[in-house]
Amino acid sequence: MFDCIIYATDGSEHAREALAYARDLAKLHQTRLYIVHAYAPLVDLKNFGNYDEIIALRIAQGHEILDAALEELVPHGIDVHTELLEGPMAEAIIRIAEVRDADLIIIGARGLSSFQGLLLGSVSQKVIQYAPCPVLVVR
Repeated sequence: MFDCIIYATDGSEHAREALAYARDLAKLHQTRLYIVHAYAPLVDLKNFGNYDEIIALRIAQGHEILDAALEELVPHGIDVHTELLEGPMAEAIIRIAEVRDADLIIIGARGLSSFQGLLLGSVSQKVIQYAPCPVLVVR
């Protein structure tokens, strides 16, 4: 049923809860699992002297988030890969789902009510709206 699952994480509690679903489904279906994290670009800061340091810090933080998820998956014998991307999280998730021809995206909810999410915009809502495959949002 599933050949490729995308698990998107920002390191939040909801994302960590979604990891259990990603692990169990990937193991059950013996599928490839991509752990995806994206950091926002700092376009407005390119002219500042510490731009490279800030980007390096964001990359390091991204690797920490990916590594934490990876540590929980490796003991289960899952075919797991990591993707660290630059750009808005929703767009990055959708892009990698298209590139990897994903069958499912698993993402944690932010815990916002529908009204707050509508006003603020949320990653999970954008992914649900534009994803090329089904999306499982874990709360």
